[in-house]
Amino acid sequence: MTVTLLFAGLLLLLFTGLPIFAGLALYGGAALLITQGELGSVTEVIFGEINRYLLVAIPLFAFMAHLMIRGRIVDDLYNTAYTLTRHLPGGLGIATITACTIFAAISGSSVATALTIGAVAIPQMLRFGYSPREAYGLVAAGGTLGILIPPSGPMVLYGVTTDTSIGGLFMAGIVPGLLMATVFVVWTMISVAMRRKHIAREPRASLSEALLAIRKSVWAISLPVFVLGGMYAGLFTATEAAAAGAWLALLIGVVIYRTIGLRDIWDSAIDGCKVSAMLFMILAGASVFGHVLTKLRIPQQIVETIIANDTGAIGFIIVMMALIFVLGMFLESIAIILITTPVIMPALAHLGINPIWYGVLLVINLELAQITPPVGMNLFTIKAITRAPMGEIVRGSAPYVLLMIAVMGLVILWPQLALWLPGTMRAN
Repeated sequence: MTVTLLFAGLLLLLFTGLPIFAGLALYGGAALLITQGELGSVTEVIFGEINRYLLVAIPLFAFMAHLMIRGRIVDDLYNTAYTLTRHLPGGLGIATITACTIFAAISGSSVATALTIGAVAIPQMLRFGYSPREAYGLVAAGGTLGILIPPSGPMVLYGVTTDTSIGGLFMAGIVPGLLMATVFVVWTMISVAMRRKHIAREPRASLSEALLAIRKSVWAISLPVFVLGGMYAGLFTATEAAAAGAWLALLIGVVIYRTIGLRDIWDSAIDGCKVSAMLFMILAGASVFGHVLTKLRIPQQIVETIIANDTGAIGFIIVMMALIFVLGMFLESIAIILITTPVIMPALAHLGINPIWYGVLLVINLELAQITPPVGMNLFTIKAITRAPMGEIVRGSAPYVLLMIAVMGLVILWPQLALWLPGTMRAN
């Protein structure tokens, strides 16, 4: 009962529109005063949560992403993908998913992926005969890959919160992310092939055209390969990879593309700081709320309930995924990670659930949150690009919700989809 009341009160407070970091901090502080009669060492709790070396990866990855966005590499990525797939049924849609997949490995953000690729892809898809609903849904869903295919801000926060290897989490997201992209591609090909309305297609690219297109985007593709390959080979940690990636992005933008000036570097640094400051403020508020949960022994009560009800690992996972799916309709993804994860970690340990496997399932569920109303951020991003009715965007995204749930089910049934690659990586 205590758990239910505590979380119900927090959700009601957040639904008032109060900023998440303020709601977590104020609610946690009030709960401490009521239950303990004092705030205790809240400042030390906050400082201990923020003062972590691993968190340096967040502003560095954000800086890297903004450099590449300002370097205007998206056109080359998209044109390369389209050149290689234009002869296939739904070739433009496949190109969009492919560009989203590659850009996801650069930006680490679902909203940035949907916004950047959508601005290029949606007008093209409409011109080639795709219905608005198809174009909106495909870009909204493709954008969600931004937080599953590494680098991923949510994975960094989950890793810090649970003391789980961030490099392992990044590697674990690759196979499910590519599987998700493949499912989207197959769905696009089938849906276009089954339609009676003609979708414009172009002839297969010649070998020289394909090689020229690949050459134009080889530097952009090399960035995620360099970052992820370095972590996989054990050459550097996630934080070191973020720093190395930022330097390479700077080199590509300034020396290779020559599209980044001093002003762009400054603006990229400012934008990276803004994103990081927002996340750190939420993390600070969540640390106060987490301190309350620890004081009230909420995690221990959950473990005791699991023991009493003899809940198995798969049953617990399914219940948690259903709960997070519902929360994702109303709360921001970062808040869901920081509110739920500290509570259930003892339960994961008790049930022998691999935290990396759970982390991947959590992020897939948070992808769903990006395209489920009423607060799916990718839905609002597409609306901002197109000014289309929200109902049209939601209907276009609906098939992809089912596809993503199916992929999440596969990862639940076969954990090795997430755990195989981390098991083969070299330790740093």
